[in-house]
Amino acid sequence: MDFCESEIRQLVERVLSQCGSVGAGLPAAGGPGEFPVEASARHVHLTREAVEALFGPGARLTKKRDLSQPGEFLSDQRVKLVTPKGEIPNVAVLGPERGAVQVELSLTDARTLGVRAPVNLSGDLSGAGDVWLVGERGVLAAPGSAIAARAHIHMTPADASRLGVRDGEEVRVRVSSGRPVTFDQVVVRVKESFALAMHIDFDEANACALGKDSLGRIVK
Repeated sequence: MDFCESEIRQLVERVLSQCGSVGAGLPAAGGPGEFPVEASARHVHLTREAVEALFGPGARLTKKRDLSQPGEFLSDQRVKLVTPKGEIPNVAVLGPERGAVQVELSLTDARTLGVRAPVNLSGDLSGAGDVWLVGERGVLAAPGSAIAARAHIHMTPADASRLGVRDGEEVRVRVSSGRPVTFDQVVVRVKESFALAMHIDFDEANACALGKDSLGRIVK
């Protein structure tokens, strides 16, 4: 059976989502100083206004399943990303609603769409690329929304104290996986409500052959 590139990518994403990517829950923690590493698939965050523009007046995001970070969830809604140079269908919408529309891509996705997506921390839309979102009930222009999220580690203040790091610090992380890789400039994000986990995108996950039980360790 022959598959086109987009079908192959969707099959890969479906398998990864069942084997430890964002929304599938955290794998068991390892030894002291180790933490789970999760692959974050392409997704979008929407404002209240964007939800209604894409899915109809009064529409709300409906929860499909919880994500590993408390309060975050994968919704039942999906959108298509469109630019003059390409499109990507069936893109996940995460909740809850946010104060700005944000489209998180891998750099491979950005090339598919022909858009320049800066490697920024989530929430930093400086220099972000322009895309259009297509939903069940409407189309929305989303200028300055597309980024490639920087690799980062979520942790609580207690985790930060135990690991000897601080909020905003950049660290090196060794990922134990099928193809062990050390990632530089991984940003530490500290908040009481966070659950300890490192997030990388699909390009980075493929580079290190990330598996369901892959763990990371900060290299001093």
